[in-house]
Amino acid sequence: MTGPESEGSQVRRAVCPGSFDPITNGHLDIISRASRLYDEVYVAVMINKAKKGLFEIEERIDLIRQATAEFENVRVEAFHGLLVDFCKQRDIPAIVKGLRAVSDFDYELQMAQMNNGLTGVETLFVPTNPTYSFLSSSLVKEVATWGGDVAHLVPPVVLEALNKRLRKD
Repeated sequence: MTGPESEGSQVRRAVCPGSFDPITNGHLDIISRASRLYDEVYVAVMINKAKKGLFEIEERIDLIRQATAEFENVRVEAFHGLLVDFCKQRDIPAIVKGLRAVSDFDYELQMAQMNNGLTGVETLFVPTNPTYSFLSSSLVKEVATWGGDVAHLVPPVVLEALNKRLRKD
């Protein structure tokens, strides 16, 4: 037998972590690119009980699953605690992070070095598509809250959810 299922072959796994409140087209760009490079890509939705998000964790997971449905190798799960523990439990050797600007790099480099020092997990930085270099979930929420058009910034399922959540009838 040859190919990915042959004896001794490893399934290549990576994780794309974040709060995804909500998932944006920028996130989807990074997830889709990672899904072409790895056999399995986990989207790890961070649970932070100290922060009240616009969407509950279960809603975020559902929105991400719908937005990534075309990628058969993407799994979506919540996590609490250290990302490296999530990785260790699932035998994930790589974290894939999108970088929007140089300002992201300083923080992400420190995180990458800490994660590698803790468990040997590698972090791969993927430059964000320039179309999304300014995009963040916080910015989407702010613009949508004030009635701005975010249709080009989020998947259709997220736009629908944002409109329902922020509708002021």
